[in-house]
Parts: sequence; C-alpha cells; structure tokens
Amino acid sequence: MKPLSKSKLIAWRQCPKRLWLEIHHPELREDSAATEKSYAEGNQIGELARQLYDPKGKGELVDFWEEGMAAAFARTQTLLQGKQPIFEAGLNLPDEGVRAFADIMLPVRGGRWRMVEVKSSASVKDYHRDDAAIQTYIAQKMGIALTGVALACVDSSWVYPGGGDYDGLLVEHDLTDEAMERADEVEQWIKAAHTVAAKRKAPNIATGDQCGDPYECGFYNYCSSQEPQAEYPVEWLPRRSKKIKETGASDMREVSDDLLNETQLRVKHATLSGEIWFDGEGAAEKLAAHKLPAYFLDFETIRFTVPIWKGTRPYQQIPFQFSVQKLSRNGKVTETPFLDLSGDDPSRALAEALIDACGTSGPIFAYNAKFEAGRIADLAARFPKLKKPLLALNDRLVDLLPIAQAHYYHPSQQGSWSIKSVLPALCPDLSYDDLEGVQHGGMAMEAYLEAIAPETAEERRQEIEEQLLAYCGLDTWAMVRIWEVFKG
Repeated sequence: MKPLSKSKLIAWRQCPKRLWLEIHHPELREDSAATEKSYAEGNQIGELARQLYDPKGKGELVDFWEEGMAAAFARTQTLLQGKQPIFEAGLNLPDEGVRAFADIMLPVRGGRWRMVEVKSSASVKDYHRDDAAIQTYIAQKMGIALTGVALACVDSSWVYPGGGDYDGLLVEHDLTDEAMERADEVEQWIKAAHTVAAKRKAPNIATGDQCGDPYECGFYNYCSSQEPQAEYPVEWLPRRSKKIKETGASDMREVSDDLLNETQLRVKHATLSGEIWFDGEGAAEKLAAHKLPAYFLDFETIRFTVPIWKGTRPYQQIPFQFSVQKLSRNGKVTETPFLDLSGDDPSRALAEALIDACGTSGPIFAYNAKFEAGRIADLAARFPKLKKPLLALNDRLVDLLPIAQAHYYHPSQQGSWSIKSVLPALCPDLSYDDLEGVQHGGMAMEAYLEAIAPETAEERRQEIEEQLLAYCGLDTWAMVRIWEVFKG
C-alpha cells in the first residue's frame, strides 16, 4: 500500500480522478502561474511563521527533502520527546498508509503539544478544516497528546509598521473540537482514497465545477481534451445560472432560449450566426454626455501577502505604474506614463504624478473602473494631504466596460468582455500577442518583482521597463480606440 500524503487526500476530496492522476500520471499536470505563486506565498508565510512562533530560535526544523522521508519521521519521534518547538514535524501512520507534515508543533507542559497549521489566506476555508482534521487524526493515532489545534491565517486588516516587525500579521482560529471530532470521517477518507489509488483506470468523472474548487486543477487541460469538444461551448454563455448547469448541456445550441437572459441570448445568437452585434447609436449616446478633453487611465499593481512597505496591508493592490492618455479637443492624443522600479514604495510619487497627469476637468475613462477607483481611494486614505484632489479624480471616472457589455458583441469574444477580448474584435490591427515579454497583468506583476530584485542586472531591468511601458500604454491606447469606435 503506497502511502498517501495529506495533499493527496485533499486532492481526493476535490476529485477522485485528480488523486488517481496525481499518483499514476503526474507528468500530465500543468500547474498555472497562479498555482506556482500560491506555493511561493505559502512557503514565505511558513518561514515567517517560524520566526513569529519561535523568536529565540530554539525550535527544530525537520527537512525531509534534505534528510529523507524515513529519517525525517525518525527525527520527529525523537524531537517529540523534547521541549522545543518543531517545524514541519513528520507525522506517519504506515499501517494506514497516510502521512503529513505539521507546520508547527508547540510544546505544552506534561509532554503535550499544540498544533498550528499556517495558511497564506485571509480566512478559514472548508478545505483548511479538512487539512486540520487529517493532521489531527494522524497525530492522535500516533499517540501524540494534543491539547489544541489551530489554524493561523493572515490578518488582511493588519498594517505593516515597518522595520521588519511582523507581530500581528497572523491570527489564530481554534479548530480543536472540530478537528478531533472528525476522526471517523477522516478514517473513511483514507480508505476511500486508497481504493481509488489502487484502481487500474482513472475514475470516469467529467470536468465540472470541481475542477477549480477549492484549487485550480493542473489536470484540467488533460481531462477536458479527453472529452467531446463542443463547437459552441456552453461555457461561453456569461454568468450561467444553476438551471443552465443542471441541463448538462455542453453546447449552447442544446440550451433553450427560455433559460437565457438578454445578454446570454445575444451571445448565443451572435455566436451561432457569426455576426457582430453592435448598437452604435446606443454606445454613442452613452458617451455623448462626456465632453473633451478626456483622459484614459490604467494602473498596474503589485500585492504582497507579507507587506514590504510601511503603511501597507497584506494583499493590498498597490499601483507601481500608470498610463494616462489625454485626448484633446482637437483630437490630439498624448500619453503620460509613470513607472517606479526602484523597489521603494512608489505610492506617494505615483499619487502626485497621477493628479498632475489627469488635470482638473474632463472625464477619466477606465475599463472596469471599480478597480481604478479602489486604488485611488486607497491612496487618498494613505496620504491625507492628497485626499481632496485624489477623490476628485474618482468623481470624474467613467467606466467603458458596461458600455461595451450593453452595446457590443463579437463572436470571437467567446463570452468575455475583457479588454483583451474586445480590442482585437474592434481593432484587428492591435493585439496584446504582439507585445514582447509582458502581455497581461499577471506577467506585469512577475516582471515588476524581477525588476526590483537586487540581483537583477541593470540591462535586464531596462528591458523590463520598456516592456511594462509598452503593455500599460497599450491598455490605455486600446481604450482610446474603443472610445473612437463607440463614439462613431
């Protein structure tokens, strides 16, 4: 019986087919950049947690990568006889074929222990509770006397005071009673997971909502490629209702019009006919109230689970770049870019430059303006002296996204009104695919982190700067072009 790790059990909880593929065909997994980033954030939080729970550095870290699995389990058993905190303690039940590594084991009087699992999220999720239940089951079956089980999450409201002081970043949630009461449940999971793992063929499970809940499954592309491919996938229908999903339809032709709202009907009919739907008169009417000069704004932001700049919060979206295109009354377009790759907090300089770039009057167009409004409000809260002119910018924001959603649809959009879907449909001469290096927001974040890293060479930093300027500039130039088409 091949042992199952805790992560394998969680994979089985998500989808038995995922567990089977994890064991028998791991080479088919394609982890996304978001998944890799999540792993990195988890490791970072884990390292910080060790400092917070063991400020004097007396604890012991069990590193199975370096020590080997058997040695890690053996050393854990020895450490459990002592009185020092244990990090990544190896928990093993060979007879049941299950094992796990506990983030933090804290000694309590009388040879007892308190177990703390550390997560990089801001709240306790259902799968976190499963996680704690599994580890509690293994620990207790090993004979470890647990006095408590807790989950340490990130406090998203915590503000970094600077100076490397992260006290208060993590907040504990007690799961003792719940985790201990689920022993029978966990035992059944283990048996069921081993049954799946022992099968010669993968379980016959179709792709569905479970493919992204609670994790994005790296086997999705493989599984979906094994299924019949719909000519007009029902997934292209935006915001599908429960009733639509219950039909089990894979192609939108199989979905009755009676189940569709106005927008979904528009998508369906345009897709099946191959014809563009454009209410030019309605779009122009929406824009008529907004006179020139006009401004077009886009931010690029970075967020840190563990803040690095004083006065910022975990997960806070902090702008490090903007592009503003000004469209004058005579039709002239000029761009004002801002980009700070120094590695210092760019917020104050960006806020001041933004106020100057947007003038004092005229509409400020954005695509999904709630995002820009939120970042401007954050800046206003952080810099009271700039609050009035910053909030004045928010009063001038006009969102192009709902105008596009209400008045335009091209079959190539495949149910999406993102600017990257609408732009090539409206303006075939423009494409994000033509950009070098940075082609979407996730890549912009990665490029920024590389640029501010001390080890990055100056030549590479300049290359990244050019790519970021081109990418953010295309976002605002795209809005200008979309405005032109909608304005008629």
